Amino acid sequence: MAIEQKPSGGGGLAGAGIVLTRWTEKWIPDALVIVFILSFIAYVLALIWGFKPEVNLGGRLYGGVVAWGKGFWLYLQFAMQMCLIMMTGYILALSPPVRRLLDGLASLPNQDKPYQAIVVMVLFSTLSAWISWGLSIIGSAVLALFIVRRNPKVDYRLLVAAAYLGLGCTWHAGLTGSATLMMASPGNKMVKMATEKGWITGAVSTGDTIFNPFNLILVAVVIIVVTWVMARMHPSPEKTYVIQPELMEKLKLYEPPAREEVKTPSDWMNWWPGFNIIIVVGGAIALYSYLAGKPMGNWLTLNNVIFFFLMLGILFHWRPWSFLMATMEAGKAVWGIIIQFPFYAGIFGLIYFTDLSKVFTQAFVTISNTSTFLLFAYWYGGLLNYLVPSGGGEWLMTAPYLLPAGKVMALPAHKTIIAYAWGDMMTDMIQPFWAIAMLAVAKLNFRDIMGYLMVIFLIYFVITSIAFLIFPWI
Repeated sequence: MAIEQKPSGGGGLAGAGIVLTRWTEKWIPDALVIVFILSFIAYVLALIWGFKPEVNLGGRLYGGVVAWGKGFWLYLQFAMQMCLIMMTGYILALSPPVRRLLDGLASLPNQDKPYQAIVVMVLFSTLSAWISWGLSIIGSAVLALFIVRRNPKVDYRLLVAAAYLGLGCTWHAGLTGSATLMMASPGNKMVKMATEKGWITGAVSTGDTIFNPFNLILVAVVIIVVTWVMARMHPSPEKTYVIQPELMEKLKLYEPPAREEVKTPSDWMNWWPGFNIIIVVGGAIALYSYLAGKPMGNWLTLNNVIFFFLMLGILFHWRPWSFLMATMEAGKAVWGIIIQFPFYAGIFGLIYFTDLSKVFTQAFVTISNTSTFLLFAYWYGGLLNYLVPSGGGEWLMTAPYLLPAGKVMALPAHKTIIAYAWGDMMTDMIQPFWAIAMLAVAKLNFRDIMGYLMVIFLIYFVITSIAFLIFPWI
């Protein structure tokens, strides 16, 4: 590690978190290798349970590959949408107006009361993740660097752990939740398939998922509790993990390109803000034309959310060249989505185009009832997310059996979607995949923040599990 610090205690839950992180680093491979392994497992399960008894082994071997291939390219559009959500949030976080906002927020905490810095960090991370998980990943990392420069007494590990909490506590309950927006988009293939199968009657409005009173109340409860716990966990001065002043400069912030002297017409065009303004005005008109006359619950779809954040990013960067440089920086963060989503779709094909979906549906029906199904779906979503750290990719795999199982239990589809969404993000806070970009900015390893995240994970798990025992009856 490139940063010096004072030692801090590592007993109790924090010590257990470090042990778990080391075990994970030793035994859990990269996310791409995991999706390969899951593809093999899904293929074997399809060979066993995915075909009628009369189909011989040769037919099963060939049929499994065919099903995998049929699914492989189904969700290229959705993969592109996920890339754009990530990139547009990232671009916004790097824009001058957002950077000024973050610098202003960093000035709010009292330097002699470092727990206040943790409170500011938790609130920004969780609220920004509810708005856009792409914005939260980088925006929270940038805010952490602004805060630590102004508040040298704050515990840096706890601060960075607080910056990551939005990805584990609020994002999939918010405006850019993968499953909720996917199911709210009428043209999405999953919506069409689920409608044809009778699992749903049509696109599921975000008014029933994101803006469901249960969802909003649970978000508020989680934010309040998590903020209080994180503030209480700030260590005493002698145990605080602080950055030595001479090493502070190692924490580099992205700097927007400085405008150079205009020498040619191409230079002038690259820096003329008129292009950005014209595009944003056109985008605003186009977005209005689509939303006009529609209920608010139908406004939030994947394309609408992406379009809004894209226009906002173009406006906030003001000049074409500044926007382009931020886009190039943001592009570094989407490689995992690009290469992995076709394999998630292949697993979907193995489940959907064989009888595996029926087998898994029956399994959920067998082990649960109306009272416990949402809780089991929530737990299952969290368990699978640890291996498949992608809310959208995991939903492609699970929707073909969670939705019909929920229907058998006479539960509305929106409740199944909400339970999955919360389960999916539950284990994000102890899964390092989405922390990669943030930790690269913060110059820490995941093991440095894992102990604090384990404490929050256990508290979060208890609160949300109780909530999903209550949800069926609301």
